[in-house]
Amino acid sequence: MSTTASARLMDGSGLARRLVEETAARAAELTRRTGTPPCLATVLVGADPASVTYVKMKRARCEKAGIRSRHVELPAATTTEELVAAVRSLSQDPEVDGILLQHPAGPHIDERAAFEAIAPEKDVDGVTTSSFASMSFGLPGFVSCTPGGIMRLLDAYGVDPAGKRAVVVGRSAILGKPAGMLLLARDATVTYCHSRTSAADLSAVLREADIVVAAVGRARFITGEDIKPGAVVVDAGYNEGNVGDVDFASAAERAALITPVPGGVGPMTIATLLAQTVDAAERLRGTTTA
Repeated sequence: MSTTASARLMDGSGLARRLVEETAARAAELTRRTGTPPCLATVLVGADPASVTYVKMKRARCEKAGIRSRHVELPAATTTEELVAAVRSLSQDPEVDGILLQHPAGPHIDERAAFEAIAPEKDVDGVTTSSFASMSFGLPGFVSCTPGGIMRLLDAYGVDPAGKRAVVVGRSAILGKPAGMLLLARDATVTYCHSRTSAADLSAVLREADIVVAAVGRARFITGEDIKPGAVVVDAGYNEGNVGDVDFASAAERAALITPVPGGVGPMTIATLLAQTVDAAERLRGTTTA
């Protein structure tokens, strides 16, 4: 592909639709064999408008995929201890196959304690330390959904990370760090950049990157002048105004492949969550063919 032409779009929406269709077929077969559909429990603390919207969207996608959803709504004043108790109860409930704790849960909540209350076999969002360890060591388990969706996108577009230089901008526990570990597991040479990386160092590192994963949470933070011609650019950011962490117009002039915002990584996150919920249900019921 010529590096002077506009980048080819990595269509996450289309790929996500196909993945949800495959997941729905698996869910239907599991329901036929066991008499009970897979079940995803969602937990929401408070009424943050964005979180409420996300949970509603995820529950709607569950219904479309033949996955039963159970919603646990807790008041904003819920304590860490109360949230942990609620999550543990779901972990022990045999009718629940997967658990999603919507975050942020509130500044007064110890989110790590709440995440760790999720049983590893039901951690379909890939947020526990057990899941991170499994990702890091290549063991069976669940991946963080956004990084997992990114890897599915790379595979769908024929991007083999092996031998490539990958730069992840951001180091959050559920996005940046696991994205880097999954790329490392696929034999990429991975560099993390973050808030303490100097602007000069960031630009220099990005200009050598074959694969860029932007996960910093700052609108249009990475521009085209920082992109190596022919690079693959994955924008995992979502900021006010429906813009990502990458300045799309300038980056698309240099990249070979690029994800749009919206319509790139976002749909793949939810599709991966649904697929992993059915994975969990199959394992818990002893019907997996993997």
